[in-house]
Amino acid sequence: MLWIAIRMLTGDKQKFYGLVFGIAFSTLLITQQLTIFVNLVERGASGVYNVPTADVWVMDEVSRTTDVNFPMPSTALDKVRSVPGVEWAVPHLRANASVRSGDGDLEGVSVIGVDDATLIGLPKRMAQASADVLSSPDSVIIDDVGTTRMYEAGQSPIGQRLELNDQRAVIMGIADAIPSFTSQVTLYTKYSRALNYVPGTRNRMSFVLVGASDGVAPAELTARITELTGLRARTRDQFAQDGVDFIIQNTGIPLNFGITVMLGFIVGVAIVGLTFSLFIRDNIKQFGALKAIGVTNAKIRGMVASQAALVGLVGYGLGVLGTVAFIWGFSANPTFKGFYIPWQVPLVSLAAVALILALTGWLALRNVLKTEPASVFR
Repeated sequence: MLWIAIRMLTGDKQKFYGLVFGIAFSTLLITQQLTIFVNLVERGASGVYNVPTADVWVMDEVSRTTDVNFPMPSTALDKVRSVPGVEWAVPHLRANASVRSGDGDLEGVSVIGVDDATLIGLPKRMAQASADVLSSPDSVIIDDVGTTRMYEAGQSPIGQRLELNDQRAVIMGIADAIPSFTSQVTLYTKYSRALNYVPGTRNRMSFVLVGASDGVAPAELTARITELTGLRARTRDQFAQDGVDFIIQNTGIPLNFGITVMLGFIVGVAIVGLTFSLFIRDNIKQFGALKAIGVTNAKIRGMVASQAALVGLVGYGLGVLGTVAFIWGFSANPTFKGFYIPWQVPLVSLAAVALILALTGWLALRNVLKTEPASVFR
């Protein structure tokens, strides 16, 4: 009976392709939008992930993310270093500035000051040159995505001079960094040099990066630092999650992407439901004939379920492959750097497809079950 059901479905090629298209389009829209959403909000934690050596981040109690922070006095560094369990602690500066390139273009940048001695605060990998270039006078390192915003394709930024807040800076290296949520150009330099590049108030230090001693858990150390210094301390994972939560709670991104995903679901229900209903209506006599020769309602339900399963399997596969092709096709675009498809997203799409098919299949099945066997002779 299942073979008959499949032959009935594939025999009407127009409706079969329409059903597959409806499921594939819904899967593509839901999977693609959820993938972009997850990758975008994860960039709220990029500032933390770019500093893999820090176990704990210490900040003023009102600071919330790497980009939303309140400067601390320099004495905070000594307070943190005095806490038992702290292996090392270094200052970290993050501030915004304006830079003028050699051709006169003005660009807003994020200046990050890393520890002078250890260079803790730099991304783990370098795309060009090495971290040692910061030993050169007036040297800065630019992130790889920032080079695409400031320079034309094929133009090397190495050796380019910048006017950073009326001071000279020279790009000496390119960091392979995770882009920020805004994809703003990022310049890395030594902490002492960053203080000159970004003049400001008396308190300048944004964070204290801390390494835990052997045998001391980061979570335990954060509680100890908060208790003894009165500052806000977060483990690496906690502070990364803070960045993600800040974007979710303070931007319209979840609502916008949620609406798009819901539209994909509604479109799937509309296309598949309408096409399935037309398919059932055109084959109502065949179902009536099957009932006339003794096929039970249970077997009819199995036939419709097998038809829905075939459409769902083919359409879902095409939709996921379309999302993979989309991510792969735009992987060279700096905007999509590092984008990936979390394993949970295809599962959510699969659940949505199953719900679409269950709903539309149930609606179509009602007409079949109400069909009288005698209708085939009319």
